[in-house]
Amino acid sequence: MSEAREPSAPAGLLLQPLPLTGRWAVLLAASLLLGGALQWMKLPAALMLGPLVAAVLVQRAGGSVKVPRALMAAAQAVIGLLVARSVTPANINGLALHWPVFIAVVGAAVAASILIGWGIGRLRIIPGHTAVWGMLPGAATVMIVLAEAYGADFRLVAFMQYLRVGLVTATASLVALLFAHGEVVRFTAGVFPPIDPSQFLMTLGVALIGGACGLIARIPAGVLLFPFALGAALNLSGFVRIELPPALLIASYAVIGWSIGLHFTRDILAAAARALPQSTGAILLLMAFCGLLSWLLVLSLHVDPLTAYLAASPGGVDAVAIIAASTKVDTPFVLALQCVRMILLLIVGPPLARFVAVRLAHKPFSIEVDTGLRREPKVRVSEYATNQNPANPTLDSPPDLGDLD
Repeated sequence: MSEAREPSAPAGLLLQPLPLTGRWAVLLAASLLLGGALQWMKLPAALMLGPLVAAVLVQRAGGSVKVPRALMAAAQAVIGLLVARSVTPANINGLALHWPVFIAVVGAAVAASILIGWGIGRLRIIPGHTAVWGMLPGAATVMIVLAEAYGADFRLVAFMQYLRVGLVTATASLVALLFAHGEVVRFTAGVFPPIDPSQFLMTLGVALIGGACGLIARIPAGVLLFPFALGAALNLSGFVRIELPPALLIASYAVIGWSIGLHFTRDILAAAARALPQSTGAILLLMAFCGLLSWLLVLSLHVDPLTAYLAASPGGVDAVAIIAASTKVDTPFVLALQCVRMILLLIVGPPLARFVAVRLAHKPFSIEVDTGLRREPKVRVSEYATNQNPANPTLDSPPDLGDLD
């Protein structure tokens, strides 16, 4: 793990002189303080939100660190197993009956995000077609790579994607607080209760195998979704009883919170400063539309409002899964609709965004893009679009996102 310094950060920042271990110590202390305070306030997912806020503050103070990818993958695998533990045969039968509703809800959310991005670009609220890529609700890494290849300001796209995840996480937690009516799941048996060693080892094996499959598949949130699917199947069959000690869950919550918060680097915030009100407004509009979709879920499927809201939230899947697992909702329903969102977005998101981006452009040329998932065919991109990035020309590659969605 190497120290993540920001070359453009100004001198004199409070935490910048500290060595890497000192920065991690400050981040850990701030996370414990803020997480404990939010937990005392009975806020759902407090142990993720506290580290998230701490990471943003530490990053702003010059204490840049980087969460190792292996650690982030392990945390996501644990969250996948946490959700898998709540799957029952009744859940599966219900989900199989409602898949057309899932497709319709997710399709409407994706269409709304494309329309909002197109409108922002058309009205020049955000220059060029940057907003088209920034508004897509998921697959953040793919969207940022494609946006950079199409000449959009990838830093602004990254900021919009990070901001979406942060706003959705904070809002969903507040909504959960309002609707949970005190029914927040807490570690009543303590942080280190007795566990079954054999089942715990088997649980770790499921996490390792599922996480490895997710990494090999190279799909967004695959490190969470594969352990979820494998863990649910083994748990339902009775072959494995998923054993997750509270200490392991707390650590996983913190890692995911850090990963989200540390992405708000000074360079990205500086590039996005002027577009903050516009980006926030657009994301809030998308969230409001998804809130309307959640109400339709309540009316059509008769699920409780909190379950519907979390299920229809536009990402990120790991943060939503943590909030769902922290409250008394239909967690498998929430993750099932989130999985449909990810799959549909990967299929139709890039082609639709490319279609809109080309039509917002003027002078096309050809370019070939490698998203890391599959090689995109040559497409027509605008020369006008290549001039929309006011960024520092030395910043010529998109940031490493990890796996937010």
